[in-house]
Amino acid sequence: MSSADDLTAESSADASDEVSTTVEGTPLVDLPKVALHDHLDGGLRPATIIELARERGIDVPVDDADGLGSWFRAQSDSGSLVEYLKTFDLTIAVMQTEEGLRRVAREFVEDLAADGVLYGELRWAPEQHLSLGLSADAAVEAVQAGIDEAVAAVEARGGWIRAGQLVSAMRHLDNGVAMAELALRHRDSGVHGFDIAGPEDGFPPSRMKPAFDLLLGEGMPITVHAGEAAGIDSIRSALVDGHALRLGHGVRIREDIEVVSDDGEAMGVRLGRLAQWVRDRRVPLEVSPSSNLQTGAFAAWGSEFGEHPIDTLYQLGFAVTVNTDNRLMSGTSITRELGLLVDAFGYDLDDLLTFQLNAAEGAFLPLEERIELQARIEDGFGLD
Repeated sequence: MSSADDLTAESSADASDEVSTTVEGTPLVDLPKVALHDHLDGGLRPATIIELARERGIDVPVDDADGLGSWFRAQSDSGSLVEYLKTFDLTIAVMQTEEGLRRVAREFVEDLAADGVLYGELRWAPEQHLSLGLSADAAVEAVQAGIDEAVAAVEARGGWIRAGQLVSAMRHLDNGVAMAELALRHRDSGVHGFDIAGPEDGFPPSRMKPAFDLLLGEGMPITVHAGEAAGIDSIRSALVDGHALRLGHGVRIREDIEVVSDDGEAMGVRLGRLAQWVRDRRVPLEVSPSSNLQTGAFAAWGSEFGEHPIDTLYQLGFAVTVNTDNRLMSGTSITRELGLLVDAFGYDLDDLLTFQLNAAEGAFLPLEERIELQARIEDGFGLD
């Protein structure tokens, strides 16, 4: 377990470019992983963006892959979710055709496999990919074709990976019911669940309650971005109005945790009713540490990686999972996120295993498949 002794103290360790690649002698990239919070339009290869943009006559700010990757990371380091989201204009622009969507999805899953991921959920908003006349159904089918090609290619090389789509509705576009119906139409052909994304502050989940009610009635799993750019009220609405089984990010649940002190000295913590509910019901938190730093999601507690509330939440027993959010914008992978956490909080193999088992338990899969996934993870960590 973590060597941190005080539940109320969040480490001030800095994250640097020198990130651990092993833990207890085991290469982090070799550890089996689960990716629950990974945006399709945030995980493109820079070289692919350049090629697809050239085909469509779209200008790119930098015309070489390394430089473009650096540009995305620099533009994303804004401390604001609204500014961070603007970087998606370019990636979405090159994902408006069946060919583009299929290629991006295929490469996305191949990159997950290379990172040691056994199961990944690709969330994306089909309504943002229709500017050239593609139908939403055709867009979903194109993404699924790319996923299927990648899974087959990984298996042909002797590997193993499973992946599914999460259809996201953009919370400011008010097309929730149409997107929910889209997800339901494809639930037996690759869509594993539903999400809402986009600007959180000012666009509470309650705006899309009819969509969530429809999905609940049909038994479609739901996750909701909440607790990233807005606080406790957003999280409460995700659970009550959105029927969320997981919380996208959810880091601001920390606002409902009080440090109890006596004469200025920390004595312990007290969980508010919402935090108690989230912890006791094991609602998975889809935490994305580097992304949270870029968007200022935990600015109330610090501005360094090691001040992220993830360790406090983990030590208090929340169902923490580790994710990338947007691999391109953060220049990261789950392997790198785990290395950063090892450096910041001294996590060992047992800690990293807990994160992956939490994610497997929260995956939008049937029970039998979750059990199989957990067994594969335990085997990959060397447990019999």
